[in-house]
Amino acid sequence: MSRLATRFAARKASGQKALVTYLVAGDPEPQATLPALRALAAGGADVIELGVPFSDPEAEGPDIQGGCERALRHGVKLRDVLAMAKAFRQEDNETALVLMGYLNSVERMGYEVFAEAAQDAGIDGLIMVNLPPEEAEALQGYLAPRAIDLIFLLAPTTTEDRARAILQRASGFVYYVSLKGTTGAGHIDAEDVAARLAPLRAMTELPIAIGFGIRDAVTARAMAPLGDGIVVGSAVVRQMGALPLAEQPAALEGMARSLREALDSSC
Repeated sequence: MSRLATRFAARKASGQKALVTYLVAGDPEPQATLPALRALAAGGADVIELGVPFSDPEAEGPDIQGGCERALRHGVKLRDVLAMAKAFRQEDNETALVLMGYLNSVERMGYEVFAEAAQDAGIDGLIMVNLPPEEAEALQGYLAPRAIDLIFLLAPTTTEDRARAILQRASGFVYYVSLKGTTGAGHIDAEDVAARLAPLRAMTELPIAIGFGIRDAVTARAMAPLGDGIVVGSAVVRQMGALPLAEQPAALEGMARSLREALDSSC
C-alpha cells in the first residue's frame, strides 16, 4: 500500500480526516524548505504537497504566485525540488509527499528521467495542473510502475461525464477544488460543496480532499465533514513569505497543529 493510501486509510479507520498542506519549494529561499517540511509533519500533516516553482502558474492566486517568484529568484528548478524531497525522505518515511506544478518542467526533464528521479526522491504522487487526463497516458506509464500516483483536480464546473472520465485515470486521491477561481480565493459554500461531492462519491472509492479557500481552523472545521481530507496551501505560503526564516518552523508547526485539532474536533 502506498504512503498516500496508508495515510488516508489510517485517518478513516480512526474516524478522522487527513490534513494535506502545500508549500512552494525554495520559498522564500532554498534553506527554508526542509525545516518547513519537518514542521508541517510534526504539526500533524499527513500529506505535504511540494510546489514546483513555475513562472506562469495559471491556477494560483497572489500568495502562491508570490511564492513561486521568490523561489525562482533563487534559481530553484525541478531537480532542486527533488533534492529537497529526498533530504526530507531520508528523515521521514511516513509523511506522504506529492509534487504539484505544471507539466512544462517535467517535459523538459523527460518523462522517464523524471519518474526515476521522483522515485529515488521518495515522491508518492504528482499533480500536474495543466495536464489533461486525455494526454496523461504516456506519463502515467512511467509513474505507475514506480508506485507514484497521478492525482487529478475536479472543479465545481466539471460535468458528471467529464468527472467519470477523469476518475478512471485518477489514483492516490481526488483533489476537489471547492470554488471557482484561483487558490486562496473566495468564500466556500459548504452546502454547494456537499451537493457536488455526492455524485462523485458514487463514481469512485478514492479519498476526496477538498482544497482552495481553506485558510484556517474555522474553514477547515466547516469542510472536514464533507471530504476525506482538506488541503491548505495559500495560508502556509503567506506565512512563509511574511516571517523571518528563524520564526517559520514554529509558526508552521503551530498552524498545522491548529488545523489538525480543528479536523479532529469536527469528527
